[in-house]
Amino acid sequence: MVRIQNKHLEDTRMKKKNLMKSLTALALSMLMVLSLAACGAKPSDGGKDEDKDGYTVAIIKQMDHASLDEIADAIAARLDAIAQEQNVSIRYTITSGQGDQSVLKQLADQAVADQVDAIIPIATTAAQVSAVAAEDSRTPVVYAAISDPDTAKLTGIDYVTGTSDALNTEYILDMMLAQDPGVSKVGLLYSLSEPNSTKPIAEAKAYLEQHGITCVEQTANTNDEVVAAAAALISAKVDAVFTPTDNVIMAAELAIADDLAKAGIPHYTGADSFVRNGAFATCGVNYTELGARTATLAYQAMTQGMDGMEDYYRMDGGIITVNTDTAAVLKADYSVFSQMAQLVEVTTTKD
Repeated sequence: MVRIQNKHLEDTRMKKKNLMKSLTALALSMLMVLSLAACGAKPSDGGKDEDKDGYTVAIIKQMDHASLDEIADAIAARLDAIAQEQNVSIRYTITSGQGDQSVLKQLADQAVADQVDAIIPIATTAAQVSAVAAEDSRTPVVYAAISDPDTAKLTGIDYVTGTSDALNTEYILDMMLAQDPGVSKVGLLYSLSEPNSTKPIAEAKAYLEQHGITCVEQTANTNDEVVAAAAALISAKVDAVFTPTDNVIMAAELAIADDLAKAGIPHYTGADSFVRNGAFATCGVNYTELGARTATLAYQAMTQGMDGMEDYYRMDGGIITVNTDTAAVLKADYSVFSQMAQLVEVTTTKD
């Protein structure tokens, strides 16, 4: 009888012990669920989780040169201003792919792995690589300075938007003929590796053919090749040279500007950064304004999500920029430009 009672007591103790284990396991499971709910996952539309402490942004330049540096600086300045205005923390990094697609992929993949709130790639290849890297995470990609987003296949993607510096090629060539109606041979200097150049070069060829002007093409993919291509155009005795918003040529502008000017050949380009490095003239967007607009769009994407945002936002141009140092070497009268648009005069800088 005693043995039976003892067994009954042992059974009761075991049942209580098992019940306590079950309750403990249930409590731990509930705590884990509550903890996960409190942490929350990153919203799929790019919206900001209220509990996160600030925002992180990866700014990825395709390469280092004046145009892209100006845009990156403007993006950073605007993000700093937004952080102060909105009383939030915005941390960002600025990196460069050095014109190497494999490096750009590493930078974009790392940004996704770091779970940044937005990626801001500057220039076409950087944007294309970043869009692919963010495909699974749906990290907002807000690019800057894409001349032709449609051709670059950066439209119709719900986590991608940005700013376009689409070039008015015809207007720049109008400037060329207004300044020198006697132009009969024009050099086209560009890189075959630059998607930005495809459409404006085709437009330039059509324009020149329509006006009965001969065109001489020279392409290059490295600084040394750009220098050689410029020398070839000088030897061909062209009357002027046109280059669109081509990053490869821009990176070498300081190396060719003096030679072109001394040969009496004005270099018309797709961006004011070329002109600040010695090219003669351009009519295009202000890259500081473009960078600021891009940063504002990125903040919108991070805080409000991507719903309702456009495929891209085209920046207005209409500003003619002339390098007065180069004009003096060319002995060029550019007064006619003031009748065509707002005129900004700059001198050559070595950055």
